[in-house]
Amino acid sequence: MPIPESFIAELTSRCDIESTISSYVPLKRAGRLLKGLCPFHGEKTPSFTVYPETASFYCFGCGAGGDVITFIKRIENLDYLDAVKFLADRAGMTVPETARVNDAESKLRVRVLEANRAAARFFHEQLYSPAGAQALAYYRKRGYTDKTIRHFGLGYAPNDYFALANELRKQGFRDDELIAAFLCKRGQKGGLYDVFRNRVMVPIIDIRGNVIAFGGRVLDDSKPKYVNTSDTPAFKKSRNLFALNFAKATGSKELILCEGYMDVIAMHQAGFENAVAALGTSFTEEHANLLARYTENVTMIFDSDEAGKKATRRAIDILRPTGVGIRVVNIPDGKDPDEFIKKNGAERFRLLLEKSAGDVEYRLIEIASRHDLTTDIGKTEYLNEAARLLASLDDPIESDVYAGRLAKEMDVQKSVMTERIKGIRAGKERSRRKNQTSQVLRKNAQMTEAVNKEAKNHPRAAAAEEKLIGTLLRHPDLFKEAEKALPPETLATSFNKRLYKTLLDRHKAGLLTELPFLSEEYTPEEMAYITKMQQDAAIQTGSKEEFAALCDVLREEERARAVQNVGEASNDDILDYIGSLKNKHRVENAGGKTNG
Repeated sequence: MPIPESFIAELTSRCDIESTISSYVPLKRAGRLLKGLCPFHGEKTPSFTVYPETASFYCFGCGAGGDVITFIKRIENLDYLDAVKFLADRAGMTVPETARVNDAESKLRVRVLEANRAAARFFHEQLYSPAGAQALAYYRKRGYTDKTIRHFGLGYAPNDYFALANELRKQGFRDDELIAAFLCKRGQKGGLYDVFRNRVMVPIIDIRGNVIAFGGRVLDDSKPKYVNTSDTPAFKKSRNLFALNFAKATGSKELILCEGYMDVIAMHQAGFENAVAALGTSFTEEHANLLARYTENVTMIFDSDEAGKKATRRAIDILRPTGVGIRVVNIPDGKDPDEFIKKNGAERFRLLLEKSAGDVEYRLIEIASRHDLTTDIGKTEYLNEAARLLASLDDPIESDVYAGRLAKEMDVQKSVMTERIKGIRAGKERSRRKNQTSQVLRKNAQMTEAVNKEAKNHPRAAAAEEKLIGTLLRHPDLFKEAEKALPPETLATSFNKRLYKTLLDRHKAGLLTELPFLSEEYTPEEMAYITKMQQDAAIQTGSKEEFAALCDVLREEERARAVQNVGEASNDDILDYIGSLKNKHRVENAGGKTNG
């Protein structure tokens, strides 16, 4: 049976949206609202808004929105039931044992996690079997001890197309579950075969101890070098970091960000247990926000080749808006952390960490390396590029300190540097303001397209539907009017029709219609769309006259749709539509005469 509504009501009362979100996002009060930097995308100007009055949140930058349960679902990457359990633990409550979510996706996610755990055990056993001798030798060559191998649950996928599939089938897993977990694929003839073969295997474990994915590396130089789990019901590459479960447990105020999980394993073995890495994808805003939740400072160690430098610059730009302190380690001779530690030892590596440059200093050094500072042209180009960098900094003190240092080093007046920075910053601000409105409109259009594709075919009806549903959410006393005046089939777009019917049915059954009671049935993207309807309806007064006008528009739109294809319309439909137009015309004319 579903979770009792009385439980959800008490849960959302104890875990109010303001205090819950404040534990993830620093919020500042702005009248009756609270604002902060969005945790779901990088930004410098706060567009993330919390509405205590409606117990909801909405970001005007990326379109994320919903209630407190939706927020936890998104930020903790959980399904509905797990998000409720998460909040319940936080509030000292226990989810009723009878509670079940009738959700095929949730059930599949549980089975994927179970399959992953079984696969991890299988791979680890294979590593210490005769078939895994070569893989074990590979780990030994990298210097990994048995303790490290056990700690990370490392394993080996045998050179067999069906070994894992056969084993997991014996344990009761269905083919569709193994495919969903990205452990197996379907062949051209319909048979099942293993995705990972003849590879050393690294299980990816989330902060709750679940095996959510795998990384597999070849034992030689064949291609592809790595095969990583694609996104599954239990895993999103952009929302997880390798070894964060271990790094978080250290309690360190600093996390070390590496490029790959092999580097992380070597660093943990050397005593640097606060190292993490992105998983088979470039560093994203979601990664940055995840790091910012668990640390105050990030030290980056990427390759020193051109691709590594480019990745470092990009990661700095993504990390900066989160407010964490950033340092960058430059390993001599282009070595990776694993190589350097093996050759020079852990203490020398620790010195590199201690002497690492701040991100601004690192970028200035990198910019300087691209210019000939012995020439006037080279100096000018360097100072102009450096000024653009300093103009991007949010902290005016930090910008001023570096401007003074650059002026001294390059023998120019500090006032010249500060004026140049000021001019660049003003230009950027003009561009930002110019683009902000179009960006919001574009995001809104994208969200509508993703959730309610039919809206573009019925723009007037969809707009009225959104106002009507939003008004109902803000003024539940109008439900009786809606039940009498507007049946669900009047609405033009399928999503809004389904939502409107859900709200009417809940009201008729005496159930609550606030956002937390919709979270189970609707996705985070749909909840954002619903939240936007609710917030946009703030300009509606909630009067019966205003509501009746919206109903009139929707009935008129329904009649217009009915006669679009005259060949299929009945005479009554056509006459009714013509009569409504005549009546509307008389009313408009009468109003015009009165006004005149």
